[in-house]
Amino acid sequence: MKGIVIVGAGQAGASLAAKLRALGHAGPISMIGEEPVPPYQRPPLSKAYLLGEMELERLYLRAPSFWAEQSVTLRLGERVEAIDTAARTVRFDGGEVLGYDDLALTTGSRPRRLPAAIGGDLGRVFTVRTLADVDRMAPDFRAGARALIVGGGYIGLEAAAVAAKLGLAVTLIEAAPRILQRVAAPETSDYFRKLHAAHGVTIREGTGLERLVGDGNVSAAILADGTELAVDLVIVGIGIEPNTELAEAAGIAIENGIRTDAFGRTSAPHVWAAGDCASFPHGDCRIRLESVGNAIDQAETVAANILGAEAAYVAKPWFWSDQYDVKLQIAGLNAGYDRIVTRQGEGEAVSFWYYRGDRLLALDAMNDARAYMIGKRLIEAGKSPDPAAIADATADLKPLLRP
Repeated sequence: MKGIVIVGAGQAGASLAAKLRALGHAGPISMIGEEPVPPYQRPPLSKAYLLGEMELERLYLRAPSFWAEQSVTLRLGERVEAIDTAARTVRFDGGEVLGYDDLALTTGSRPRRLPAAIGGDLGRVFTVRTLADVDRMAPDFRAGARALIVGGGYIGLEAAAVAAKLGLAVTLIEAAPRILQRVAAPETSDYFRKLHAAHGVTIREGTGLERLVGDGNVSAAILADGTELAVDLVIVGIGIEPNTELAEAAGIAIENGIRTDAFGRTSAPHVWAAGDCASFPHGDCRIRLESVGNAIDQAETVAANILGAEAAYVAKPWFWSDQYDVKLQIAGLNAGYDRIVTRQGEGEAVSFWYYRGDRLLALDAMNDARAYMIGKRLIEAGKSPDPAAIADATADLKPLLRP
């Protein structure tokens, strides 16, 4: 029975280990994670957990006893320092060497940080990625505190929503001309700008950060236009980077992440990758997806392929974001769109459908689960309905799914 080592104990690593056992693999499985806690969900960290609406135990992907019951050896609070692909070993930072027959890299990603030269290393300057990050910032989330959010993507907007709900005075700055510019249409940006304004958040677009200042802890922010803002804490949400250093040092090919083929194999024999850290073929291009859905589905495909399935991974991209009482659900990838079709749902529900020519690429649905589910199924089936049918709020979408 071959032994499998998984480096990374997040969503992808946990899904891969569980799937190996579900598929009947009886050999040794070791999962190594740098954090001292069992695999847990990340999306609720900056929302329900920070708001005090979710206990720590509910964050865990599986009950801690599950891993022992499945004979998965968890090595938590440990770091792999190097991989020897020829000898098929990993070396821990303490010097211990562990052999493998197959190695899965599920090393995830990390948030981009502000440079120390502009105050990024001051106290009370936070990123949102790990349980420790959120536990560290929680005491500063007190009513009346002045919070600056740097970055108008989904991470920044979600942080702004939680801070506003807890009674903080929130200012969000985005260097691009509009929030969500990299990931969404102007219509979606407009929707969330209005939503945040209604909750008292000040959004300043086209406004960069020059530097943060303070004596130990941050006390002010100097913006690119010269404005000085007094602040008590700063949350940095300027994107994430894949953790590829371990693979790169081992000579494994990197291309916007650890490069894999359609089956999850890297350039090194018997080494696989899945999740945020992995880039893979998708149609006529190569992509890397940062989502829970991808982490689960890709990891489960890799688990099957380690056991000989030879199944190509076919991504079905979907994402979500919770802000205040709005649930945004996204299906598909909108790259290359040239037209937005708006569909008004019941009440405040609305969805924006991305087309390139006559082809439906993606949709953003706000509090409209029905539009999302139908749109997702249409995209996955390769169907592109007449935009006029989508725009007609009185028309039933379900018949569009028929062959």
